[in-house]
Amino acid sequence: MRYLAFLIITTLIFSCKTTETTSSKEPLTPTIEKAKELAQKYVIVDGHVDLPYRLAISNFRLEKEYLGIPISSEKGDFDYMRSKEGGLDAPFMSIYIPADNQLEKGKSKKHAESLIDMVEGICNEHPDKFEVAKSVSDVKRIKRQGKIALPMGMENGAGLEDDIKNVKYFKDRGISYITLTHSKVNLICDSSYDSERKWVGLSPYGEKVVKEMNRVGIMVDISHVSDSTFFDVVRLTDVPVIASHSSAQRYTPGFERNMADDLIKELGKNGGVIMINFGSTFLDQKSRDQADATRTKIRKMLKDMELEPDSKKGKAVAERFSEGQPVLFADIQKVADHIDHVVSLIGINHVGLGSDFDGVGDSLPTGLKDVSDYPNLLLELIKRGYSEKDIAKICSGNLFRVWQQVENHAKASKG
Repeated sequence: MRYLAFLIITTLIFSCKTTETTSSKEPLTPTIEKAKELAQKYVIVDGHVDLPYRLAISNFRLEKEYLGIPISSEKGDFDYMRSKEGGLDAPFMSIYIPADNQLEKGKSKKHAESLIDMVEGICNEHPDKFEVAKSVSDVKRIKRQGKIALPMGMENGAGLEDDIKNVKYFKDRGISYITLTHSKVNLICDSSYDSERKWVGLSPYGEKVVKEMNRVGIMVDISHVSDSTFFDVVRLTDVPVIASHSSAQRYTPGFERNMADDLIKELGKNGGVIMINFGSTFLDQKSRDQADATRTKIRKMLKDMELEPDSKKGKAVAERFSEGQPVLFADIQKVADHIDHVVSLIGINHVGLGSDFDGVGDSLPTGLKDVSDYPNLLLELIKRGYSEKDIAKICSGNLFRVWQQVENHAKASKG
């Protein structure tokens, strides 16, 4: 429920520039058996899974009682057994840094380090099942060994603090992409969720961060950033960028967190990839409208209780109330609609999967409730005429292309 509660609370207060569509080879057999076969055959990379923060919060609420490593669990959206069932090979572990941490110098970096330590701890505890992945070749090798690769992405560049040397530091610690900001403006750039547009894009420091990410080989993630920040990034970057967990704004008009068509087209020119978010409020305006109605109820309730929305008690009340409200779910067809839309605009080479599992809570669409359900989405794509080659690109090929280009550029930069 982190995203839904966050949405309510915050509202209250260049290569590969082709535009080809799916290939016209003989169609695949549209059966769940075929979808499951493809899910196991090809590497599935998910651009954003919020397991580390979910475990951290759960343990905190249990007064530091250890929640346990996710081998098999009925809690959350991710564990080892369900991942193997669904064919998920490389979920990017989100090293999520709440915007509140930015208020105290050093806190964001320390928080990021603690979540990286957690991911490493999971791998060290179960080396036969998990391994940290720091490169494309790592992911492929780990899959061949029958294990699940855990690459990491830092969600909120606030973890870099005000020291450009931290870019290289976090690269060495295993961070493969950095989402430049989250819900608030930070030292790097403006956020799509924040009405304050301090930098009107990237800050001078943010420009240095992007160039340093290019230099050391960290992918630039433009999910969460303001539109002006996006255009600054693609103007400045030497390599393609990603949107690790965003969807198409066409289906959620005015929701800047999703990508508008002009941004998607520019992303295609950049050679980048948009990885579709599965949250219902990202996928369907009707779901967003219902969330708006819930926010209105909470606004009135907090006013009657004389609580500030951004106070600790106000946030707790809002979260508890939102968890008890009905949610209008999108469906798996809507996820495929977003993929179709991106393909229609910029081609098959620029779309991937970025579920936001464990981050959007109970808002996941019917048919995609946890990591065991990827074959359901592949089946829908087969029904829509996507070829096996197309599906391989969506599952991981497109992201691998960008990731490898970023790695190659970094190696070339070292001379």
